[in-house]
Amino acid sequence: MPNMTNHHWDIVHKEMGKDAIKLSFKDNCQLTLAKDKFTATRYDNFLSLSLAIRDRIVERWIKTQQRYHNEKVKRVYYLSMEFLIGRLLGNNILNLGLWREVKGALQDMGLDLEEIREQEVDAGLGNGGLGRLAACFLDSMATLGIPAHGYGIRYEYGIFHQKIVKGNQVELPDEWLKHSNPWEIPRPEYTVRVRFYGRLHSYRNKQGLSVVKWKDAEEVLAIPYDTPIPGYKNDVVNTLRLWSAKSTEEFDLDYFNHGDYERAVYNKMFSENISKVLYPNDMVSQGRELRLKQEYFFTAASIADIIRRFKIDHADIRKLPERAAIQINDTHPSLGILELMRILIDEESLEWEEAWDIVVRTFGYTNHTVMPEALETWPEPLFRNLLPRHMKLVEEINFRFLKKIEKKFPGDLDRLRRMSLIEEGNPKKIRMAYLAIIGSHSINGVSQLHTSLLKSEVFKDFFTLFPERFNCKTNGITPRRWLQKANLRLATLITDAIGYKWSTNLGELERLLPLKDDPAFRERWRDVKLKNKRFLSKYIRKTMKVSVSPESLFDVQVKRIHEYKRQTLFGLYIISQYLKVKNSPGDFHIPRTFILGGKAAPGYFMAKLIIKFLCNVARVINQDKGVREKIRMVFVENYRVSLAEKIFPASDLSEQISTAGREASGTGCMKFMMNGALTIGTFDGANIEMAEAVGRENIFMFGLNAEEIQDLKMEGYYPRDYINNSPVLKEILNLVQKNFFSPQEPGIFSPLLDNLLNADPFFVCADFDAYCAAQNTIAQLHKNDPDEWIRKSIINVAKSGRFSSDRTVEEYARDIWNVPIVRP
Repeated sequence: MPNMTNHHWDIVHKEMGKDAIKLSFKDNCQLTLAKDKFTATRYDNFLSLSLAIRDRIVERWIKTQQRYHNEKVKRVYYLSMEFLIGRLLGNNILNLGLWREVKGALQDMGLDLEEIREQEVDAGLGNGGLGRLAACFLDSMATLGIPAHGYGIRYEYGIFHQKIVKGNQVELPDEWLKHSNPWEIPRPEYTVRVRFYGRLHSYRNKQGLSVVKWKDAEEVLAIPYDTPIPGYKNDVVNTLRLWSAKSTEEFDLDYFNHGDYERAVYNKMFSENISKVLYPNDMVSQGRELRLKQEYFFTAASIADIIRRFKIDHADIRKLPERAAIQINDTHPSLGILELMRILIDEESLEWEEAWDIVVRTFGYTNHTVMPEALETWPEPLFRNLLPRHMKLVEEINFRFLKKIEKKFPGDLDRLRRMSLIEEGNPKKIRMAYLAIIGSHSINGVSQLHTSLLKSEVFKDFFTLFPERFNCKTNGITPRRWLQKANLRLATLITDAIGYKWSTNLGELERLLPLKDDPAFRERWRDVKLKNKRFLSKYIRKTMKVSVSPESLFDVQVKRIHEYKRQTLFGLYIISQYLKVKNSPGDFHIPRTFILGGKAAPGYFMAKLIIKFLCNVARVINQDKGVREKIRMVFVENYRVSLAEKIFPASDLSEQISTAGREASGTGCMKFMMNGALTIGTFDGANIEMAEAVGRENIFMFGLNAEEIQDLKMEGYYPRDYINNSPVLKEILNLVQKNFFSPQEPGIFSPLLDNLLNADPFFVCADFDAYCAAQNTIAQLHKNDPDEWIRKSIINVAKSGRFSSDRTVEEYARDIWNVPIVRP
């Protein structure tokens, strides 16, 4: 904390005390909301408390930004299409160090903090790991004192609200802004005009230089909304700036006066669709165009804002890389490379080579994809129509780049084809990942395996050309939200045992290791887990109308639904356990509660069918009274950040069973680990590094590795061979085929079954028996040596320090951004 006079310390102490918080709460309720204790609703109480907390953040926010300006610091700009920030009230109270004071103030007024926190709606501005990683990084950058700004889109509707109706996913609008958002502050004075469409006019100026003007473009206003991001107990507050689209005209008065009211507001509605919804359906052409618009909209506004801020203190645009580091989170913001190039050439009148050098030294690119087919591309006609100037820049960048390739590898036409930014075909496509690679000085993967695959397979040609640019930055999670806040019972036990320093130095958790052999500490550890399981059991009973036993083993897989994540494999194993209880109850070792959750993309047929399959299996199991005491299964509805905070602390076993070589990293695995769950996992993503950290004896690894899967592909993979050699799997698939799990909907699972029998692209059948064997080992350990289970749980938490996002962000700061950190 900065040096302060005693007088200032007194002011801070008073404003942060219980009585001051009570006073602020009452003032906000009466003076801002015009309510009293008789008329205030629960949501009013949430708003009153949030505004009281925001007041204490804002003072630090202003001082932080003034210091950045006065010291002319180098700033980090983190551009991401997703920021899955969830609820903010609890996180902000925690980071200000006010948990005890706030809880006490509310108790004095007859209110409960947990009840008030439940009134907040999750800000679902992301789909999964990409957006949650961005949110964790914001927390870590603020906690480490890094001058940073996040940039994204203020979606009016975030990731959809999921309902399960007769086993089917139904998508409902996520109206997170239906009520007021107390954390954001609009900044209309920093509005940016963003252009689309139009035409190009080329000419030579008086100096004989070629000039290109982008004319007759349509304009949309980008309105910024700022959310403060406080660091942990260090008085640093950074900014998340989200852009909202607004039409340049409210309505056309001429149409209105002639009675054409729909046409009068058409342009307004069309323009403002840009920030309406997260991930529009890109199965149709209008959806694809809207998605491209979204990507350019927020990157163009952000680049303009970055340059505006830079020019407040610096006149020479050539100094930009010394004062700004722009990190793009996956390929979605890679249009920022073109936009900065456009500004440097068209508006700052720099020569091409000088402008390109500035761009490359400013940008860093984080890749999150190991599947080449998932790399983002845009049809050239769409790109050219929407962004004509940027298409010209793509063509010029590609021309110059391929000339260098030709010079280095003369006559290698196939290499030119492979590395071109423009993929040949009908239509031609713009390869955005390739643009991000050649336009950035750093390209990083997010786990060791992922980075290795980028170098050896996905971007092999580019690694050959730019080996110095590629590096690994294994993902991490913030321990403040995912342990200290989400699992207060365990956090308290840890702090009582080893002190509080682990909150900002997670390596301190290793001091827990000697305590694994202390019977009294193990018993307290076990008691914490049981209480967390009881809490989750009550939630499941209340929301799902299913009773589950906290004494059973909670076996959990919660994540985005995708074939490569292999929820199907988990479902098949659950059926095998159901059959074991029915046919050989003596072989079933421990009662289990299987918990699943996650959302499928609305246009992803197979993922939605997997949800239906899992829900139907759950219905059969839960309605069978003969197995009720030994096995239960629930698919939790509308999985989101706030629900994850209930699930991770209560989990015994974490399912990380994706096909090896498909998961870039994964961060859910880290959240389970940090909360004391043991992991059953494949040799994929961060699982490998987790196994290195805890030791192979403290994690349950199984299945084919990435190299073995590649070999099997080359040799020819025939899933029926594995099915025929596995009596259990064969019996399960026969049941599915005979509609045992769909008697009222015969044949509904035929596409899923046909895929497993004839293709099985994610090697579910190949790994099934090895998975069952690993699960049997787990059951034996949990039944026969519960003390050893607790020891392994303690070891997993103790060794989770390397998976803190603080460590990850430190590496970015040191190796990529070249900015200092200040540990609290």
